[in-house]
Amino acid sequence: MMSMTGRGNMDETGLKQEQEQRSSGAKPSAGMADMMAGETKEFIADLSPYLPQDLIGGSVPHIPGNEDETVWNAASQACGTEKVHYTYSVEGKKIWYLACPSSAFASNPNSWCPLAAALPGKSEHWDKETVYLYEQEGIASALRWDPETHRMQIYVGASRTILPRVQSMDANFVTINPSVADIVPWKNKTLRTEKLSRGIVRMLIFSGLFVNILAALILLVNLVSIGYVKSDLSEIKKQSNQAASDLLKNAANVMQSDTIRHMVRIQKLLDSLALSNGYLVRYEVHGRQVEWEAIVPQAFADNVTKANNGSKVIRREEGDQVRILGKR
Repeated sequence: MMSMTGRGNMDETGLKQEQEQRSSGAKPSAGMADMMAGETKEFIADLSPYLPQDLIGGSVPHIPGNEDETVWNAASQACGTEKVHYTYSVEGKKIWYLACPSSAFASNPNSWCPLAAALPGKSEHWDKETVYLYEQEGIASALRWDPETHRMQIYVGASRTILPRVQSMDANFVTINPSVADIVPWKNKTLRTEKLSRGIVRMLIFSGLFVNILAALILLVNLVSIGYVKSDLSEIKKQSNQAASDLLKNAANVMQSDTIRHMVRIQKLLDSLALSNGYLVRYEVHGRQVEWEAIVPQAFADNVTKANNGSKVIRREEGDQVRILGKR
């Protein structure tokens, strides 16, 4: 059996030299949930080591992407409550985890368990043939893997009970130093869910403020634009009146027709010809020019041609009648 400050054939001097080469333990940093909730300043990275007496450990199959849910389910069943603190590491097809009821941290809220640094993949893990020890305030703990079943075993109790039991094991062992080990923080599903809820509410509030500010800026730009744009209303009114007058004038021209005027003229011409036993044979309108032909007695034709310079005799007809052409 080896000394309780060494590992395998490594002597005390070799262990000290290795510890001097290593930097002090890494501390956790604020995650995405803390940033969303705006709690990065309240995030506590310098956790104090604490060994809970209700500590348990075990392993579950690794389901990629569902690690937290798998560990939480196993820890809740083992502890008999959904309010549990847990931490884990993944190696191969298994998840190795430590867990403890949340009520055990009533007096030590900002703490971590140094034994978690011995999980596979963590800073203090050497191999599964080694027993990892940690002692605090008369309470000792040991983490080992059973050589036959390869199951992880956790021992927690009074130092006078646990240490003699460890000394009886034929195995190498390492005492965990929390000052050089990387801090492995606990996880809590309920606290994380509440933190994410606060983050979502905070994002909704900021999104609403951003939309309102953007709308106010657009309204302000529109008001400024209206103030700088000067419309000449009198000129617009003048143009509108002119357009309305032109429209009415064009409508009057469209509605106007010379049909009635020509009908009156034809009627007067027919009445005049009827008195002289003549009759109208043609009345044509070419734009503003009017031509008409009539057959009248010779005596009437002479009177018409003398009275109207635009009328003349075209040819003679049967008897004493002639055809006259009139223009206007």
